Amino acid sequence: MTASPFAAERLLFTPATPAADAVPTIFAFPNEYSVGITSLGYQVVWATLAARADVQVSRLFTDVQEPLPSEPELLGFSLSWELDYVNVLNLLEALEIPIRAIERSDAQPLVFGGGPVLTANPEPFAAFFDIILLGDGELLLGEFITAYRSVRHADRQTQLRHLAQVPGIYVPSLYMATYHSPDGALASIAPLDADIPALIEKQTYRGNTLSASTVVTEKAAWENIYMIEVVRSCPEMCRFCLASYLTLPFRTASVEESLIPAIAQGLTVTDRLGLLGASVTQHPEFETLLDYLNRPDYDHVRLSIASVRTNTVTPKLAATLTKHDTRSITIAVESGSDRLRQIINKKLTNDEIIQAAMNAKVGGLSNLKLYGMVGVPGEEPEDLDETVAMLRDIKKTVPGLRLTFGCSTFVPKAHTPFQWFGVNTQAEKRLQFLQKQLRPQGIEFRPESYNWSVIQTLLSRGDRRLSQLLELTRHYGDSLGSYRRAFKELRGKLPNLDYYVYTNWQLEQTLPWSHLQGPLPQATLLKHLASAKEHFKRSAEVLPLLQ
Repeated sequence: MTASPFAAERLLFTPATPAADAVPTIFAFPNEYSVGITSLGYQVVWATLAARADVQVSRLFTDVQEPLPSEPELLGFSLSWELDYVNVLNLLEALEIPIRAIERSDAQPLVFGGGPVLTANPEPFAAFFDIILLGDGELLLGEFITAYRSVRHADRQTQLRHLAQVPGIYVPSLYMATYHSPDGALASIAPLDADIPALIEKQTYRGNTLSASTVVTEKAAWENIYMIEVVRSCPEMCRFCLASYLTLPFRTASVEESLIPAIAQGLTVTDRLGLLGASVTQHPEFETLLDYLNRPDYDHVRLSIASVRTNTVTPKLAATLTKHDTRSITIAVESGSDRLRQIINKKLTNDEIIQAAMNAKVGGLSNLKLYGMVGVPGEEPEDLDETVAMLRDIKKTVPGLRLTFGCSTFVPKAHTPFQWFGVNTQAEKRLQFLQKQLRPQGIEFRPESYNWSVIQTLLSRGDRRLSQLLELTRHYGDSLGSYRRAFKELRGKLPNLDYYVYTNWQLEQTLPWSHLQGPLPQATLLKHLASAKEHFKRSAEVLPLLQ
């Protein structure tokens, strides 16, 4: 019999002994244990719940679980990846809980969810959740548990109406969506009555102590890694980027008060550190942190670092990573075209990218991974030629450095200036063009699945009508063909795939997330969009949004 992965865990916090009246809770990650336990967000929320004496929490994954309460009152899901919704539905069924919130009785747990997917646009999944927590767990969790305990013994409807008053708590069933026609655009989404807030604001934690691992285990996807969040959000604000816009403002952990004590604690159980954040090297005291990690007593530590900003790749950074057993560094360049980088607000030049490659090699790194994107609004075929030329220049200027170019398709995301754009219909051909051009140059090309980008767009721009489509898709086997089959079956009941994926939406139309307030108001997003359009060429593919 295989040993439980829970036995291999080394905890970095002390779980509380649950009180006699503790709320029986299940906290689930809708994927395998090795994936879920590698999610820093999941780890931190679980530890926050487990450290409370008024909650008795059990973890649930798709392949393993702790002993579960027979009558749970709360069932939570952390959703980090859109397609994991299938596993949310599977786990609900396995627990004999109705998939749709409207069908649940007072005797069944309140199903709540959080995480980046649900904070960005929960609407495609709204029918499956009683409660959605919008924003940062540091602020929301305590408020949620306290508010729940005050109505713990009330009927379900009373509980939901009470919880809906807590900032950042969204109760989808208390809002009504109306449409111009069954298969037309969304007309409005509004509360059922005046007692329910018309606008739900994402909650943003503004402290300077960020997250760090609460558990280290060899069973994680990143074996024995201790993760430390160095920064949250990103100051660059690339106009397509959910990780920047949704999580504003840019926050940095205090080196002396937060990062150094966290590193010292992590190194009591492992010698592998992961520095996390959308723009780690833009921490204002990053040099101080590097100097700390370069001390002789840390020579044995293995160091991994998330994607870094190009002009922060110094020989010192590269040498530090090499010394700590890292051979590769990742930078997001998006394109080799200056005009396209201006459109997306990527403050970067090809000369800086080449310099970063040279510094990486001088510092002893053997592999440079670049991330790019095709189908960005305003992109023209010649922009791809410039990307190919830039990559050839890097290869020529820095021989011997292994070059990998990962490339995705632009996917519009809620709460960003590009939320009104659809996917470029030429994107798949453009990925194929890059592959044809780059492979003969000895540049490893790793395109993300175009078909996955289509489904990701469907889910990132979807409204409530998609819930019936998602149930059908799961029933048909959860493949790309399943989505098409489900759309065909539901024809006339919701818009077609093209509307959600490829259509440029009108600036004045009601968006599925219009009732959910992100960090920036729509007026600011429109200003950022206008700045991007100044660099567009007047080509046919962008005209609908230019008029």
